[in-house]
Amino acid sequence: MLNDRAQILLKTLVDRYISDGQPVGSRALQQYSGLEVSPATIRNVMSDLEEMGLVASPHTSAGRVPTALGFRLFIDKLMVVQPLDTARVQKLESKLQPDNISRLITQTSTLLSELTQFAGVVVTPKRAAITVRQIEFLRLGEKRVLLIIVMPDGEVENRVLLTHKDYTQAQLTEAGNFLSQHYADCAFQDIHQRMQAELHQLQHELHALMSAAISASDEAISRKAQDYVISGERKLLHIDDLAANMNKLRGLFNVFEQKTELLHLLEAGRNAPGVHIFVGKESGLDELDECSVISASYGNEGKILGTLAVVGPKRMDYERVVPIVDVTARLLSNALTHF
Repeated sequence: MLNDRAQILLKTLVDRYISDGQPVGSRALQQYSGLEVSPATIRNVMSDLEEMGLVASPHTSAGRVPTALGFRLFIDKLMVVQPLDTARVQKLESKLQPDNISRLITQTSTLLSELTQFAGVVVTPKRAAITVRQIEFLRLGEKRVLLIIVMPDGEVENRVLLTHKDYTQAQLTEAGNFLSQHYADCAFQDIHQRMQAELHQLQHELHALMSAAISASDEAISRKAQDYVISGERKLLHIDDLAANMNKLRGLFNVFEQKTELLHLLEAGRNAPGVHIFVGKESGLDELDECSVISASYGNEGKILGTLAVVGPKRMDYERVVPIVDVTARLLSNALTHF
């Protein structure tokens, strides 16, 4: 437990470090804390905070910086979050006006990144049974076919198929009509079983094309069933705290690319209300040791559909970023009511 003076000094130190990125000395703390105490008294308090593991002294400076534990105490006890004013919330809401869920998720990810200047991540909604509205084939050239999958919400997936034989556009149209008529609104996991019994209705030479189309569709849908959209990750290249260690930065981008570990982190708190903040090692990922992740869940009609987050350095303006994440999650939830 910290007394009032120690709390004020710790909050001042964190505020100044977030603002300037430099170790904070006793004279700066005296100037910005508003406390009428001597530099010597401040040094004694800093020494106590250092023993508690809340601040650390870089070897090159007499000033101190907050540790991950210091950031955690600041976030839990000292942070003062100012809610966004109504006019700004309405302005943000106006930027989330898509015509399908896929574009809505992308817009939200981009908005998070633009507002914070960090990486914005939105986990795509999980779908218990993913269906298809229409399937089309378009001849691109000899033995090359474009597969077009239209989802019920208007989202479109495209795949290029390399076939063993050359099909005419008339044959491709016949195959697309067959799939659309027989499998519209059918869950993908059921299509394989029905195909085996029904493909005899088509010419034998189209069997390979249909099988390739379903396999490509399965791959696309499986990827979308557990995925996220990330925007602005390159902004992290310009943050000194992260760019100073290229090995860590490469590891961070590898986490973004592989997705699985970050998905597990974001999904861990999806069922709990409010904003969640993971500082450094709290994420459980070595690659995020120098980062913080601020996340919140979003949903529709009382059902949680996914999570969104901002990934940035530990030295971020939490008091500014937390309400952005919170409001964006609520705006995304509201936008989903239109689908």
